[in-house]
Amino acid sequence: MAPQTTRQWSIEGKDGFDSLKLTEKAPIPKLGDKDVLVKVHAVSLNYRDLIIAKGIYPFPVRDGIIPASDGAGTVEAVGSNVTRFKPGDKVVTLFNQAHLGGSLDAQSLATGLGGAMNGTLREYGTFDEQGLVHMPKNLDFNEASTLTCAALTAWNSLYGLPSRALKPGDVVLTQGTGGVSIFAVQFAKAAGATVIATTSSTKKADTLKKLGADHVINYKDEPNWGEKAKSLTPGEVGVTHIIEVGGPSTMAQSLKAIKIDGVISLIGFLGGMSKEQPTFLDCLLNICTVRGILVGSRLQFEDMNRAIEANNIHPVVDETVFDFSQTKEAYQYMWDQKHFGKLCIKVA
Repeated sequence: MAPQTTRQWSIEGKDGFDSLKLTEKAPIPKLGDKDVLVKVHAVSLNYRDLIIAKGIYPFPVRDGIIPASDGAGTVEAVGSNVTRFKPGDKVVTLFNQAHLGGSLDAQSLATGLGGAMNGTLREYGTFDEQGLVHMPKNLDFNEASTLTCAALTAWNSLYGLPSRALKPGDVVLTQGTGGVSIFAVQFAKAAGATVIATTSSTKKADTLKKLGADHVINYKDEPNWGEKAKSLTPGEVGVTHIIEVGGPSTMAQSLKAIKIDGVISLIGFLGGMSKEQPTFLDCLLNICTVRGILVGSRLQFEDMNRAIEANNIHPVVDETVFDFSQTKEAYQYMWDQKHFGKLCIKVA
């Protein structure tokens, strides 16, 4: 018999992490013909989850939403017309549930877990079969729970433009040690690329080198790190792919590092907003492509998972894993930037 109720977190209001409310026995909706009931084993958090709870997320969020987009678990039951999964399968959630392939559109953009649609911070969740992928066989549940947002964003950044897809011998520049940046280091090295990483700490620099970074630039010691990165490329022609997580505060340096016809994938604004930032004209002057990224499609997810298995790539998970009942503490731990890599919550 499938369970009838579930423990779940929801966001009630915009009062910071105190907006997170735990319900002990919430009813599980009746399974539709194309639905899959998943027992969630692990959830990983993203910066997006923190700012949704604080009420400063710049996109619409449904009142009373179950938060978090990232989760891994096992299939408990399937609807009568489900063909992609069976009970016992290990699965991972897709960020935008309707983004199956190709470009985003208005419909798929409105299906983000943990914002527009109920997310993963619950013991049992019902998802359309199209919004799940099979979990890579070489990963455990904590590791697999990190793939939904950060890993797929990194993969899309490197492979999302087919004409500019990452090739062996290309040079990739990553910024910092957040989830997307670390995945980008791992994917780029697996593809035979040279990786230049930036960070502000000697300890983190050592870790980046262990993950495969060929060069690490401390941006506090080298504020003009864009030119430094360019000088490290063969012939000093510049970097092929830049994973831009800082936003306006770091874009000027990224433009100094990029090569002609290189791609800057803009995936965040961790450095905050600033009036002092480059203009569209700078893209012309540097003859490059600047591309906004919002995660990726299910087809890209499946491509990425094959690469993860083939190269035995393991996500970097913070050594502190929180219990489901400690969700508020997990949010605060991440907000205080005490984590390295991805931060996970054990659910089941």
